[in-house]
Amino acid sequence: MTGSVRQDDFGSPEQRMSEWDGDHVHDRASGEADQPDGELLGVDPAELADEDLAREMHSLHRTRLDTLRHASDSALANHLRRTAELETEYLARHPGREVDPSRLRDA
Repeated sequence: MTGSVRQDDFGSPEQRMSEWDGDHVHDRASGEADQPDGELLGVDPAELADEDLAREMHSLHRTRLDTLRHASDSALANHLRRTAELETEYLARHPGREVDPSRLRDA
């Protein structure tokens, strides 16, 4: 089965991220977080060594379900923003990453 079974207008957390009033919501246009000092949380992913980037992604994925189910809206928004930043950097560094054939579906 493909696609979502949801039939409402709520959207995914990623789609709703900009709706949240959280103090850590990322402003995609300016590249800054909605914080009084404009400071982003976390080290710029481009400055992380490969090992550190992998460790940070592992940590975020390990805490994903707990954050989704139990964290405040601002914590979830920050989690989503940081995950997107780290994964985007990973994909930029590994555009020809090895794809496991067992993870592919027939077209």
